[in-house]
Amino acid sequence: MLSRTADHLFWMARYTERAENTARMLDVRVQYSLMPQSAQAEQQGWRSMLGVSELEAQFEAKYPALTQANVIDFMVRDPDNPSSITSCLRASRENARAVRGSLTTEVWETENTTWLMLQQHLGKRTFEHDPGQFLEWVKYRSHLSRGVTLGTMLQDEAFNFIRLGTFLERADNTARILDVKFRFGAHDAVQAGTQAEFYQLAALLRSVSAFETYRKVYRDAITSKRVAELLILQEKMPRSLVACIAAVVANLKDVRNAQSHDTERLAMELYAMLQSAPIGDILEEGLHAFLTRFLASVDALGNGISRDFLIPIEPVPSEEGQTQSQTQTLGGMTQTQTQTA
Repeated sequence: MLSRTADHLFWMARYTERAENTARMLDVRVQYSLMPQSAQAEQQGWRSMLGVSELEAQFEAKYPALTQANVIDFMVRDPDNPSSITSCLRASRENARAVRGSLTTEVWETENTTWLMLQQHLGKRTFEHDPGQFLEWVKYRSHLSRGVTLGTMLQDEAFNFIRLGTFLERADNTARILDVKFRFGAHDAVQAGTQAEFYQLAALLRSVSAFETYRKVYRDAITSKRVAELLILQEKMPRSLVACIAAVVANLKDVRNAQSHDTERLAMELYAMLQSAPIGDILEEGLHAFLTRFLASVDALGNGISRDFLIPIEPVPSEEGQTQSQTQTLGGMTQTQTQTA
């Protein structure tokens, strides 16, 4: 497969998954905002969400006040935010359009229809009047795209690169959603075992479609330790970190080439670490420290996949006469700017 085609397929999937996960992070924060809390605690929650997404400075440069309405506008509609839902769905559609010949008609029509329907939602400003309904729509369209891909595409290399993009992005975002809770949850001063903690943890589980799964696995009270264990170490949980990395390992094996050994080894080492890490040891290290280390490994894994399979990054001269990679940062990730329109 041509590296350019692989690049478009990989990023089409990443952007679709990122749009869904941006919706999930917003959804859990909107649910938290419905709970009784001080204005300071609510503002800190929105600030922490922007910080975990590495977008706080960009937001402050454009918006005069940190309010729920402004953050939702920034994360949903703002075309200057590369991780906004609008930016992600536009990029996903453009990547799909560039490789229509490698997709089934159903996959292309799903991507294109999602973009057209988004324009209607933006025109009606549904995300302002009923953010819950709009965010559910974003998640539904991502589910539809994934289902059509699984149900209609030949499971060849094109399929593998789509799956690689999906699971790498999902691993990154599950870790970020967990970090959101445990970072701004600390500022809420919610005591363990209280009703307030239950509602926070339940909202977190629902944000990754894991509330019913938690009940099936544990059949007991919801606790922070068990939530972390489910979303990090439960291999049968589709959005857990270990399940995502297991899928990355499997798809890398199917597309391996002569130069991908180091990337495969990194993926297998990360998978082995997750398989052998008791939740007690993770919490003893500190969940934020563990997730930071995990996100760094996922970033290195994404760079390895780009180096081994996707479009080579061309160095371009900077203003100082040095060279730099022709990439753009996308909420902690990068994509080469060598795509065709």
